[in-house]
Amino acid sequence: MSLPVAILAGGLATRLGPLVEEVPKSLIDVAGKPFAVHQIELLRRHGITRIVFCVGHMGERIKATLGDGASFDIHLEYAFDGPVLLGTGGALRRALPLLGEAFFVLYGDSYLNCDYAAIERAFRASGKNALMAILRNLDQWDRSNVLFKEDRIQRYDKTHRTPGMEFIDYGLGVLRAEAFAPYPQDAPIDLAQIYQDLIAQDQLAAFEVNQRFYEIGSPAGLEETRRLFKERKG
Repeated sequence: MSLPVAILAGGLATRLGPLVEEVPKSLIDVAGKPFAVHQIELLRRHGITRIVFCVGHMGERIKATLGDGASFDIHLEYAFDGPVLLGTGGALRRALPLLGEAFFVLYGDSYLNCDYAAIERAFRASGKNALMAILRNLDQWDRSNVLFKEDRIQRYDKTHRTPGMEFIDYGLGVLRAEAFAPYPQDAPIDLAQIYQDLIAQDQLAAFEVNQRFYEIGSPAGLEETRRLFKERKG
């Protein structure tokens, strides 16, 4: 039985401008389907049967469109931010009652066709509170932000780059609920800060993936992802 997956889908998607004035990013059309449906179908193919969408802005639209997951042969639930935007870490903290003792976390704008079962095995074998999937990116698809040396993540920073950062946060992690214990309920915090704190405690394992990521968080990324699915159809 695979771990459940939390999908972070509560952001405002400001980089997409007019595209998200009437529709949340997760429901943007990609090759005739809402992007979230592509995510669900991919996860189902990897044997995952439980997904929790962490939603905020226009979250009711996402729930109304996707429902309880029965049409995808999967179980969907929703955790809402509430009146205060909680950030990616705070949204996960609020969703813990639905997620259990350990879970995958995936960004709502990422399409990641990787070996989820192998990542789960590596996480369990590590004995650590979290694992981050990383890709040797060399600034090819986005700015690298992970210093990975001697089989461990030594630094992760999305804003302050340091020499030697050849890897990037792939957009997929695994976390234990206890990793959130130091942070107060319903307080805003970014997942990046939680990862940095885990690095300082030597509690963040790493798993190197080799397949590139696709994302719809930027206009260029959206067009590239649309091309990917159009080519598959062809």
